Amino acid sequence: MARAGGKVILFGEHGVVYGRPALAAGLSTVPTAELVSAPGLTTARLSVEPWGVTVDAIAPDASGHAPAAATNQLALAFGAIVAAYEQPLALHVKVKMELPSGAGLGGSAALSVAIVRAFDDALGIARSSSEAADIALRAERVFHGNPSGVDTAMAAAGGVAVYRKGQPLQTVVAKRRITLVVGHSGEPGMTKETVASVARQHAQKPEKVEQIFAGMEAIVNNGKSALERGDLVSLGQLMELNQKLLVTLVLSTPRLEEMCTAAVKAGALGSKLTGGGGGGCMIALVSDEDSGKAVQEALQKLGRDAFITMV
Repeated sequence: MARAGGKVILFGEHGVVYGRPALAAGLSTVPTAELVSAPGLTTARLSVEPWGVTVDAIAPDASGHAPAAATNQLALAFGAIVAAYEQPLALHVKVKMELPSGAGLGGSAALSVAIVRAFDDALGIARSSSEAADIALRAERVFHGNPSGVDTAMAAAGGVAVYRKGQPLQTVVAKRRITLVVGHSGEPGMTKETVASVARQHAQKPEKVEQIFAGMEAIVNNGKSALERGDLVSLGQLMELNQKLLVTLVLSTPRLEEMCTAAVKAGALGSKLTGGGGGGCMIALVSDEDSGKAVQEALQKLGRDAFITMV
């Protein structure tokens, strides 16, 4: 049995792909992976609930790429993990997902890390969090093309941290309890597409996009300081600023904007989308759980799923 956590990006989405920092926070909502007996199995098999999906691993070809005829993303991502072990794995792993998919909450990364940890446990392999994240990143590349790596790093390590691509996580200790309301837009997150969109914008207008990334980096640094001081008001204001920069990159949607506006009107200190954008989830910072309930109700009145969580 193995577990790994989801995450939210508090500040700095997309800049992380280009070497800028992001401030991320782990969630207590986690997928669990369990290896079960599978007599007669000749290849690795994955079952995911509540999706009701079972797939056998599809291994990459000799060049490390997906076979041309293969189209099942989950089977390919699972195969990328299995291939990292360089030995036959006739094992059946069952995963129970407690995070919505395509929501910007790091669900696929948490799924991948949980699978790696389950295999490691079965094989008696001791691995650090960063090493587990590196293997899980192979699956994330299948799902998302060019992921930053922050999702797998946070799924493996948890906590609150500043993440910069290629560098160890920098742990952040918040002075006060941080309460968030997470609202799901009902639109699938489009991380692969939004990453590609930002790449096109960067290629066409690199100076403009780098200025936006520089602004996000300043927000990350100020957000880290606000967390360490326990300054929730400043933290909320920084969330509002970060959202404006994400809108400039055409990463938000009318529905996410509506949700962010409703959250602030209901008493949130700040709100923004979290993750790749183009759909998925938004987060709202609240002063306490009672305020969180008011924001949750406001989002539910819009017909959106929402839940209260702690960082």
